[in-house]
Amino acid sequence: MRCVNFRTGVAATALLMLLGATPVRADTIEAALVRAYQTNPQLNAQRAQVRSTDENVPQALSGYRPRVSVTASAGYQYTDVQSQILGNTVELTGTQRPRSIGATASQTLFNGFQTANRTRAAEGQVSSAREALRVLEQNVLLAAATIYMDYLRDSAIVEVQRSNVRVLEQTLKQTRDRFSVGEVTRTDVAQSEAQLAAGRTQQQTAESNLTTTRSNFRRIIGNDPNALQPGSPVDRYLPTSLAAAVNLGLVENPNVTAAMFGIDVSFLTVKVNEGALFPTLTLNANVQQSYETAITTPKQLVASAAAQLSVPIYQGGGEYALIRQSKENLAQQRLVLEQTRDQTRATVAQAWGQLLAGRAQVSSAQAQVQASEIALNGVREEARAGQRTTLDVLNAQQALVNARVALVTAQHDRVVASYSVLSAVGRLSPTTLRLGTTVYDPSVHYHQVRDSWAGTRTPDGR
Repeated sequence: MRCVNFRTGVAATALLMLLGATPVRADTIEAALVRAYQTNPQLNAQRAQVRSTDENVPQALSGYRPRVSVTASAGYQYTDVQSQILGNTVELTGTQRPRSIGATASQTLFNGFQTANRTRAAEGQVSSAREALRVLEQNVLLAAATIYMDYLRDSAIVEVQRSNVRVLEQTLKQTRDRFSVGEVTRTDVAQSEAQLAAGRTQQQTAESNLTTTRSNFRRIIGNDPNALQPGSPVDRYLPTSLAAAVNLGLVENPNVTAAMFGIDVSFLTVKVNEGALFPTLTLNANVQQSYETAITTPKQLVASAAAQLSVPIYQGGGEYALIRQSKENLAQQRLVLEQTRDQTRATVAQAWGQLLAGRAQVSSAQAQVQASEIALNGVREEARAGQRTTLDVLNAQQALVNARVALVTAQHDRVVASYSVLSAVGRLSPTTLRLGTTVYDPSVHYHQVRDSWAGTRTPDGR
């Protein structure tokens, strides 16, 4: 049994190294979060969506600007005209090539404040899109932290199961040796064989889970895992109590702030639709130079400027239905905000409960491992004295394996729970975590395009 004790010690040492050591050139959870933040395709697609939403503002601002168009025409014309002038018949016959060029400009002076409200609504859409980007950023960072810890957990469980198989193989060998000298029965051998088969099945299951986790690691973070350092909780960035966490979540959670901006956009949409009931005042200017438009008019220049006032009286009632519809949408958005706040409270409370449970589970699992190791050593000593059976030894060995798996899982859950709380309160970001990366600032693109009057190239040159 001395060989069995040695293998058990090796397994425990390997597990502790995997959970607590710092390998050379090891990857860290912070570096993994940086790669996910920089390269995750879903996150980059959402950033492009925000840049697309930025263009709603210059589109709305275009309502303040004049509209200018240039027209030109050219053609061929044959004229045969007979006219009576002072009782005499005059016949005009000839061909012309009429051509003209002109310019028209129109400037809206008043449209029921629709342009101003459209601009503010577009700015609200930009703010809402930025909050949606924050939501996805948090989801990506949380997924990256989770998959990082998943790989640590699953790789540690694989080592535990491999160590368990080695111990069970040695136990089976010793049981067969003892059976050959008549110390145990065939039943003891069969029990050892069954436990070894079960251990190999558990090992294969653990390796299969690790393969799946490795694939998900590459999908989320962008590279294969290599010599990962242990992850640590981010408790230093968390509120001190559940009440403080809930209050913070109701203020900073991006789902809540996005719903608040949604109310602003819906309110301004009502104002835009109400603006259709107001008069519209426009200033129109036109200039046109024509040649050979008639056989007696070789050249003509026409220029005009006029103000036009349009007062809507009744247009079928569609605008009234649109106003009522937008008011219902506003009421819906207010209810969505309340629902989002309730969901945020529940999410924060759930994450906080998991954090507290995780802390307690780690302590319990550590005590369970220590007690299981002591129990296994005691059962082995009693088995040598004939006071315990082979089945008792096998059961104690399995209890130790289960305790180690529980400890690895509890350590995983403890770290993930801390990131979940940080996400629930709305502070899971590169800035809060102090990650070594340039933080994407959506306002840069917004200011680049907001006051753009013309041009088809995007700020990045496309």
